[in-house]
Amino acid sequence: MAKLAISIAMAVLFLGLGTACSRRPSDETIAKDIQTKAAADPDTRDSEVSVAAKEGKVTLSGKVKTPAAQQKLEQIAREEPGANGVDDQTAVEPPGAASEPTSAAPAATTASTPVQKPKPQLVVIPAGTVLTVRTVDSLSSKSSQPGQTFSATLAQPVSVGGKTALPAGCKVRGTVVTAKAKGKIKGEGQLDLTLTSISVGSQTYDIKTALLSSTEKGKGKRTAATTGGGSGRGGADRRAGRRG
Repeated sequence: MAKLAISIAMAVLFLGLGTACSRRPSDETIAKDIQTKAAADPDTRDSEVSVAAKEGKVTLSGKVKTPAAQQKLEQIAREEPGANGVDDQTAVEPPGAASEPTSAAPAATTASTPVQKPKPQLVVIPAGTVLTVRTVDSLSSKSSQPGQTFSATLAQPVSVGGKTALPAGCKVRGTVVTAKAKGKIKGEGQLDLTLTSISVGSQTYDIKTALLSSTEKGKGKRTAATTGGGSGRGGADRRAGRRG
């Protein structure tokens, strides 16, 4: 049997992914993220600076090697998600100061302090979002059974706020709800499917989708149709792929 290419409207899916978040990051997260980026950037990693944040306003203090490093550090702070202002109190070191023995001590202390990675933020994928999946297992109204599970992959990525929340290729699991073979003379075949879970990296999340209903006429004419409403949250757009 030919494999299915299915598009199903998803009701609501909550994922704890490290992408765009639905609320402003905490001041602690903002400060740590700026400190991490400054330590990794070639222009600012040798600077001896401290970062603090209060109600989204970022304060930079300490010493930087060059005016260019000072400008780059301020740019990193201004571009940080959640930051709503920057108070740059850093000072540029005079030439030759970097060779003094005392300047190396604070850098050694900073390097020995472990930097914690920001925790993943909540991502909400709105109701009515379309999932386009391609089945791995062959399905048909004749051979499939109600309750049978099947595997699929996400054929198209899903984005939220301009950033990818679900990349293409994610593993998807689904269930056959109805499987009715068509009659030899009259009647039509019926195959109803729904998706139950999706895996992103090493994490698997339960999902709830609208029902996809595909029918096949008794004389062999192939058709695809959608029936039913949403999953208790109102109707949702659905698109059916060709059934094999």
